[in-house]
Order: sequence, then structure tokens, then C-alpha cells
Amino acid sequence: MELILKQDVENLGFKDDLVNVKNGYGRNYLIPKGLATMATPSAKKVLAENLKQRAHKEKKVVEAATKVADALKALELKIAAKTGAGDKLFGSVTNNDLAEALAKEGHTIEKKFISIQGGAVKRTGPYNAQIRLHREVIVDFAFEVVAEKK
Repeated sequence: MELILKQDVENLGFKDDLVNVKNGYGRNYLIPKGLATMATPSAKKVLAENLKQRAHKEKKVVEAATKVADALKALELKIAAKTGAGDKLFGSVTNNDLAEALAKEGHTIEKKFISIQGGAVKRTGPYNAQIRLHREVIVDFAFEVVAEKK
């Protein structure tokens, strides 16, 4: 089944992408939730026209996202967390904690666009995360989890 996505769908595609999915997934989940519409010939023509008009505006958005990406690459971030014996953390550091730390540095990024490689962080040390600023701009961001001073 061929569909046009109305919103970004994780592990499937971005808004205005033309995707092929199984019939049940499209009919029972994507269309009822308002995440996609049927890709009829007329809908494809409308989509092509919208994409053409949006291309110029999109260029400015990509440039802004690239500037933010360059600023993030230059940023060295250390997140302090309570630790127990050795380097093991009480709790964990998640994408939510990383989003809050970035907000303190002046970069407001939604937590759903941050994915820490390996999931939640449970020990101190250096880690990497991917931050998606735009469908074409994804930043590999290095940060460090350190023990909180007592």
C-alpha cells in the first residue's frame, strides 16, 4: 500500500514522504491516527507541487539547522550525576537529561529528536548521541557523564 506521510513516523519516514507499507499497518494504524493519507494520483500531483514550492523555504531551514549543528559540535558538555560504588550511577542519564543540559547551554532541542547510542547511560564516561535537527541535518554529539561532587 502506497501512502503519503502527514507527519514524521519513527522508523518509517518523514513528513511528505511517499512510503510503501503493508495493508494492515496503513489501514489500521497510519490512516486512522492521521499520520498518512492514500497516495492517489491526484494526491501525488498535489504533493509534488507543494514540495516544489517548499524547496526554497526548506533551504533556509536547512541552513539554520546547519548553524545549530556547528554550534553543537563545538560544545563540550559534561552532565553531573550521582554515583555509587565505582563509576555506576544512581538511576541513569537519558535523552531527557541531555535535552535539559543542552537547554541550559542555550540550545532548545526536543527530547524525541535525541537518541543516545546504547540507550540510557548507567555509568560515568564519554558517550555519543545523535541529534536530528532536520531530516537532512543529523549531528553526532559527544558528551561526558561525570560524578557529582559531594
